[in-house]
Amino acid sequence: MNFDFPLEYLEYQKKVKEFAQNHLNDNVQQRDRESVFAEDLWLKCADFGIQGLAAPAKYGGSFEKVDLQRAVLALIGLGYGCLDNGLGLALNAHMWSVMMTITEFGTNAQKEKYLPKLSNGSWIGCHSLSEEASGSDVFNMQTTATREGDYYVLNGKKVWVTLAPNASIAIVFALTNPKVGKWGVSVFIVESSMEGYEASENQEKMGMRTASFGTITFNDCKVPIENRIGAEGAGMSISNYSLEYDRCFILASVIGAMERQIEGAVAYAKERKQFGKSIAEFQAVSHRIAEMKLRLETSKLLLYKLSWLKDKGETAPMDSALLKLLLSESAVSNSMDLIRIFGAKGYVTEFGIERNLRDVVGSVILAGTSDIQKNIIARMLEL
Repeated sequence: MNFDFPLEYLEYQKKVKEFAQNHLNDNVQQRDRESVFAEDLWLKCADFGIQGLAAPAKYGGSFEKVDLQRAVLALIGLGYGCLDNGLGLALNAHMWSVMMTITEFGTNAQKEKYLPKLSNGSWIGCHSLSEEASGSDVFNMQTTATREGDYYVLNGKKVWVTLAPNASIAIVFALTNPKVGKWGVSVFIVESSMEGYEASENQEKMGMRTASFGTITFNDCKVPIENRIGAEGAGMSISNYSLEYDRCFILASVIGAMERQIEGAVAYAKERKQFGKSIAEFQAVSHRIAEMKLRLETSKLLLYKLSWLKDKGETAPMDSALLKLLLSESAVSNSMDLIRIFGAKGYVTEFGIERNLRDVVGSVILAGTSDIQKNIIARMLEL
């Protein structure tokens, strides 16, 4: 593994930072307060090429092939420059759980039809796996897809779906053979315009409010057979693959936000005076920032390792679970420490510091809870 990233990757990261700082930070507090997903900013990101990082150029992507190390550096830059954490989450969910599923498992016809629109921002995708009764037991699902001639008829309901209210397509997991349980799950690309597809209004939530969130209901929704991804019954293997990408990269932009937090903490600690000296001179403060830095760097190293492994085409269930666990918990701890350092300024909404904590609390739940990640790690250790 080489930590000397190509100069062009680092220059691209710098361009992404500047783009985010200059174009993605308008009215963040107001949009957070009103739970508004900014489709205009989504299109700006697409014009810049962010979404296209998850597709090869022949299907509308930004570069000849999907290069995960370049993409990770770009998304870290995005998280550093963009104060809208919800937009970062939405982009990552769209890219890694939707676009990469089609990029890796879709037919040429599916790639040609969907990836250009998902890359240029005209279409938004969502990943629909969770159901009310299943939760972390994701394959204990009730949504069915019954074959009728050249169509599948979908019935059921998916919940907690990021981007559901705005999505043009959904990657949907449904039972085609309920008798064999998880071995009978198949995957479909379902367009929101198809009859029987109904998405809810945006659900309000604690954080990441600028990323829309909702439910999709399928009521005799007819999906053409050519919209099935992979073979019947391939849903579990495709899900495991896509969830690994999710765990690896959905929080990539959070690394950039953590870098920005630490810079802010250092500057404020030097500036803020108490008892006749800067609070940076108090070990309670300086040690807290040191711990923030440690969490950031260890998380970053695991993220770099995962991008390297996945670029080589390797599976990494243990490392992806370790990263998801460490990065999500570290983001919460760092955001809490930042509030402590800033005191009342960190607690009130005006300064935008408390929003970071609200935004990352959900990271210990999405793409598999921290407890699920520990279960995966323990299982990989043969415990």
